[in-house]
Amino acid sequence: MTSTSGNQLSGGQGEASEAERWASLIGGGALVLMGLRERSLKGALMALAGGGLIYQGATKQSTAKQVQEAIGMSQAIRVEKTVTINKGADELYRFWHNFENLPRFMKHLKFVKVYNDKRSHWIANAPLGQSVEWDADILEDRENEFISWASVEGADVDNSGFVRFTKAPGDRGTEVKVVMEYNPPGGALGAAVAKLFGEEPEQQIGDELRRFKMLMEAGEIATTEGQPTGK
Repeated sequence: MTSTSGNQLSGGQGEASEAERWASLIGGGALVLMGLRERSLKGALMALAGGGLIYQGATKQSTAKQVQEAIGMSQAIRVEKTVTINKGADELYRFWHNFENLPRFMKHLKFVKVYNDKRSHWIANAPLGQSVEWDADILEDRENEFISWASVEGADVDNSGFVRFTKAPGDRGTEVKVVMEYNPPGGALGAAVAKLFGEEPEQQIGDELRRFKMLMEAGEIATTEGQPTGK
């Protein structure tokens, strides 16, 4: 939406702009209220998306920082990892934004199907050879900078997260930061079982980001046996 000063608006344009502002305020306010009730990363991201509508185009505040502060309220499992990749943010963003690419370096994912520009379906590995599935919606999408998402109602695993792409110091490429939060099946017991079977969340995300780095920098992922894999 193009911003125009009040002195340049004609009557019709002013009315349209005013209607857009009220629509943003009402829609954004609803998202903020829903998000605050969630008291989780998912809720924080919803609240921030609502705030983005309210203050659309008027602020450059760090969304990631706000999310990190807000998610302190949650008791769910939260994982935060960062990796520096010697590629531009635009290339990394484009690859990640197509969620169907993620199983190429995320070993815990079996399959991702993108339905449209908002919703996708995910199938992931679970302990003891089981699978879990969920639909997720993109909550906020800033080209070459930031993507946030959250599972929808009825998910086997309630989860949410974001990925942020920022220029690395010293012209060393791009820092990719991932923050994820989820409630594993069975709550704390499910988390303990997952760790017992080698699926400790923090290590898992760290390993996946290292594979992402290899894939983007070298075009393939080297296995521990020294044999390359990837497409």
